[in-house]
Parts: sequence; structure tokens; C-alpha cells
Amino acid sequence: MLGFLLLFFSILFSWELYPLLVSQKSLLTMKKTFFYGFFSSKTEEETCKVNNTPRVATRELVEIRDLYPAPKIDLKNPWQIKKKITRDEIIVGMLVIPFFETFEYIIRYWTLDISKSLENGCKVCVDVWDVTEENVPKKYEGGSVCLKKLYNDDYSLSCIELFSGLSVGDEIGLYWDPRSSNLMFKLLSHVHTL
Repeated sequence: MLGFLLLFFSILFSWELYPLLVSQKSLLTMKKTFFYGFFSSKTEEETCKVNNTPRVATRELVEIRDLYPAPKIDLKNPWQIKKKITRDEIIVGMLVIPFFETFEYIIRYWTLDISKSLENGCKVCVDVWDVTEENVPKKYEGGSVCLKKLYNDDYSLSCIELFSGLSVGDEIGLYWDPRSSNLMFKLLSHVHTL
């Protein structure tokens, strides 16, 4: 009898939650995170002993269900990543994007395979739209525009043509447009130099 009551209430409870679960798209979104392997298997331990090498913790990029919705893009002010251009970025023609912003606002929308390629050190070519002049947007594409991982887990966007008109201290904005699968760029404020 107790088993029947538990089954009845679990079905009743799940049916009461069903409209809530279906209406919340946040339960349907996925996000990337790292899975760390701190413990080794017996085989790995024996291999390390034979080779006289220390055990190294592993890190693997995985995709998990996200309990929170993806950050909403405000179309009036969509620039989720904002930063001031540094002298070094101008010289090398690469914009350094911090790990968190890249992970949360760009990689979140990519497939796991492409994200793993980037994480494993491969350059990923992206299309960038410069919408600084809204009436005349410029598209940068092909092998000249790449995103790659740096040694410190930050990422760099390389596009020498895009940085040719920028100055040290200029503020730029970026966001990944999931509708078009493009990176959007805009010069938000320009520092006037004498």
C-alpha cells in the first residue's frame, strides 16, 4: 500500500511540475564547463610508476544542462564584452578577451566539437561584423580572423584589418550573435589623440 501511495504522489507531483518544466526554456539550454579528473585508475597509477612520471590531473571540456538561462542579448545595447584597447593589442593586432567573457558569451553558443578544438589549441576562424557605422557594416572573414586560446586560458581574436583604425584607450564592444553565428564588433568610444 505504501509503495502505491508513493507512486501516486510522485506521478501527481511530476504532473504538477510538468507545465513549469515545459515552460522554462532554461532547462533546455546547455553550457560548457570543465570536468577535472583528479583521481587516477589503477592502470594509470601503474603506468606512472613504470615510467617514473608524476600523475597529472586531467581537464576535459564537457557540456551540461544549464539551470539558468543563457544571458539575454539586449538588442538596444547588446555589447556583452566591453574593453579598452591596450598598446600591445594595437601592435600585434590581437584583442585579448578574458576567459570568463569568452566562455560565457561566445563559446556557450558553439557546438561542443568546435569548442573542444579551440580548447585544444586550434585556431577557430570566425566571421566578424564591424557595425561601428551602422549604415555601412564591414565584414571580416576567412583565415584572417581567428579566435585562439592563450597560455593563461584567456583568448585572443586576431584581425589586423579590424585594429588598423583603433587607438590605445578606445573602448570596443563585442557579442556573439547566435542568430547569424557571427561575432559583432563596435567601436563604442574613440580616444582623440593629438
